[in-house]
Amino acid sequence: MLSISDVFNEDEVYDWFKKLTSKDLFIEVKVDGLSFSARYENGVLVRGLTRGSGVMGEDITANLKTISDIPQKLSGDFPEIIEVRGEVYMSRSDFIALNDGSTIKNVQIVVDPTKFDEQLLKDITTGACICAEGVLVESQGAGQTSEIQATQLEVYGLCGNDYPMQKKGQSFEAMRKNAHMRLRTNTFGAVMRIRHNMAMAIHTYFHEHGFFYFHTPLITASDCEGAGNMFQVTTKNLYDLKKDEEGKIIYDDDFFGEQTSLTVSGQLEGELGATALGAIYTFGPTFRAENSNTPRHLAEFWMVEPEVAFLDQEELMDLEEDFIKYCVRWALDNCKDDLQFLNQMIDKTLIERLEGTVKSDFVRLPYTEGINILQEAIKKGKKFEFPCNWGDDLASEHERYLVEEHFKKPVIMTDYPRAFKSFYMKQNELVSGTDEHSIGYKGAVAPGPTMQGTDVLFPQIGEIIGGSVREESYDKLMAEIKRRDMDMTHLWWYIDTRRWGSCPHAGFGLGFERLILFVTGMQNIRDVIPFPRTPKSAEF
Repeated sequence: MLSISDVFNEDEVYDWFKKLTSKDLFIEVKVDGLSFSARYENGVLVRGLTRGSGVMGEDITANLKTISDIPQKLSGDFPEIIEVRGEVYMSRSDFIALNDGSTIKNVQIVVDPTKFDEQLLKDITTGACICAEGVLVESQGAGQTSEIQATQLEVYGLCGNDYPMQKKGQSFEAMRKNAHMRLRTNTFGAVMRIRHNMAMAIHTYFHEHGFFYFHTPLITASDCEGAGNMFQVTTKNLYDLKKDEEGKIIYDDDFFGEQTSLTVSGQLEGELGATALGAIYTFGPTFRAENSNTPRHLAEFWMVEPEVAFLDQEELMDLEEDFIKYCVRWALDNCKDDLQFLNQMIDKTLIERLEGTVKSDFVRLPYTEGINILQEAIKKGKKFEFPCNWGDDLASEHERYLVEEHFKKPVIMTDYPRAFKSFYMKQNELVSGTDEHSIGYKGAVAPGPTMQGTDVLFPQIGEIIGGSVREESYDKLMAEIKRRDMDMTHLWWYIDTRRWGSCPHAGFGLGFERLILFVTGMQNIRDVIPFPRTPKSAEF
């Protein structure tokens, strides 16, 4: 025989295979089991032991007595004491992994095939829905403390071999095509349980901190972001649209009597709630009609948007940091099994990164200083796809460089240039005697007008929170609206909040799915929402 027992490295394995080239080979499947020794006294099975170390083994007497092929009592002629050695194994069909979706862990059902109809056992395939009754016993198997020895089995729902979620390697893209079935898999079960827990963390945090849950409308006539990428809502006959002399659609006969859309944000209405109630938060779906087929964008997604009266920039950043740490800590405390599974199967640095986030003090970084860091990195040979000069809106690659390579911790970036931030943000004061230079966070000077924005940047994600102090001054807000030549038709009510008893206030928006991306380690935002809505895709 050509033994491989003395092979200890790759070269020796290669030499061993070279010896086989001139030999006739016979290969057969080896059924591997557990080596054991069974002792019979006066024909009765009294003890079963594993081989163990060769000196000491494990007592498996109770286990052997459940296997019908091993006799409890001998027949015929036999010595007073007899010991039988060999291997014992059970086929896969003797075990059923049962899961009700409440946990990542299965319960093992042990089945004696001699006690059940053969066809019934064949019907219990991957995906089948069953009921199992039996005796809960301590398990000798690895990875579990208990198992159920089945006494009754019933199949509720058959599942054919064309079931798309078979136990085999499948790409996430393939599973997206079967989004109605992917929820049954271990990975998506874990993600959805974590998603639930993050929703509970959000509500609990705000309730404990005195916020009121405030419901803002999903249908609106205003565009919070001014981007125009909104889904229109109408009851009009699209095949027979009434238009005026200029070719514009007439909405007089539409349901709301004017052009309306699905909201991109509840912020503007949330500001009204904050100035009335002190502190509110919204948590619901929002919609953006952006033709973005990226791992970070959805057409329908959920937003968390708190607004607080009498909150300044420093306090806003404190709130952002405390809130997101609370959510991450909640996941670590309440989703241990699911996180361990995802850490093993999806991202082996997941738990370490989550723990690091909770322990880290977030960096508070003015935009101008961030640009200087990026430009210095470029001088040292760092390559970026997009430019990053002062006045440029940072791309995800820039944000991730700052948090993943430079600081190696989350960053709250402040004081963005006015040019690419929203009209409602509070502007920093200009340096005395200048028309451009502004004074931002902790006295930092910027070469142009800046806003009191506070965006939280996370590793692997980029921007996860976008926030700001809101401009409470009627005159300053109106001046900015006029400077941008904005249409005031649907903003009159918002302006009224500044005319009649306004107060300083601030808030932020957190993309819920981006939080779930970070907490689960998943790589595509379409895999952290049950039924993703993306361009050319609205199934299920």
